[in-house]
Amino acid sequence: MDWLGDVQPHWLWLALGLFLAGAEILVPGFFLIWLAGAALLTGLLVWLVPVGMPLQVLFFAVVAFAAVLAGRRMLRDHPMEELDPKMNRRGERLAGETAVVVQAIEAGQGRVRHGDSEWLARGTDAAVGARVRITGSDGAVLLVEPIG
Repeated sequence: MDWLGDVQPHWLWLALGLFLAGAEILVPGFFLIWLAGAALLTGLLVWLVPVGMPLQVLFFAVVAFAAVLAGRRMLRDHPMEELDPKMNRRGERLAGETAVVVQAIEAGQGRVRHGDSEWLARGTDAAVGARVRITGSDGAVLLVEPIG
């Protein structure tokens, strides 16, 4: 590790900060960005004020701890809202649409076709070919009701 002796410490901190920021992009979790910020601040401090390695590590630890706490408080006070809360809930997206019964709904259960997909359905009894309105979903089962 002789090559490490030639590298200025601030470059190591700045590189660590950029590496952690890149890792945040690859492994999203909104945690590494705070450590990246702490490493970048440590790099800037060491660039401006040459200090020994123990003080650098202490500064990094304190700033990282404070940044993580501040980030947690920010996320608690301002939670991120989904732009499309039904994005991965296809059954809920179908609410209000109509479907055709392909297997009679008897004793509250059957199958319906919506578009090119068949779904398990639960609702009021209906004969094959009847049109029903989708009112929601329960997992992969559509909840339906007769139209009109």
